[in-house]
Amino acid sequence: MAYQLPALPYDYSALEPYISRRTLEFHHDKHHAAYVNNFNQAVAGTDLDNKPIEEVIKITAGDPSKVGIFNNAAQAWNHSFYWLCMKPNGGGTPTGALADKIKEDFGSFEKFVEEFKTAGATQFGSGWAWLVLDNGKLKVTKTPNADNPMTSGQIPLLTMDVWEHAYYLDYQNRRPDYINDFITKLINWDFVAENFAKAMG
Repeated sequence: MAYQLPALPYDYSALEPYISRRTLEFHHDKHHAAYVNNFNQAVAGTDLDNKPIEEVIKITAGDPSKVGIFNNAAQAWNHSFYWLCMKPNGGGTPTGALADKIKEDFGSFEKFVEEFKTAGATQFGSGWAWLVLDNGKLKVTKTPNADNPMTSGQIPLLTMDVWEHAYYLDYQNRRPDYINDFITKLINWDFVAENFAKAMG
């Protein structure tokens, strides 16, 4: 049961001018595809082959002998999730239960934005910024490299890729500009709200 590279949920040019067709072609068709291929090759014929990728991520996390499997599994999952966190004409503010919970747990939407920007900007080197549900409370967190909050028992609701390949062709070294555009122009709050509703179940 090989893990499939999902198609982008929008056209390659749909996120322009904030993320270019060229970036998405490289990022999805080369980087993401390589993680998927490497993961499938690494688990082929092993006892991990038929397990859901989320389970493989949790099983292999922290095991030095399985670091290659973990890195490729987590990066395959992280990217599949990241594409869904964006949409054309995204950004704005969430509504309904998610908006209420953000206000309750952060104090205001603006405070959430500030924390999320800081997480993305201060993640040294490669990694990810996340909005997660942790024991019923919303939190912003960041992870290095391939790491995923689900290995700490947190439920990912939103992620932003801050590896250089996510933004370098469009923003060069201006990571803060990419972060600002991601939040104000790209976030798919409908998807985040669906994740929140499921997590609260």
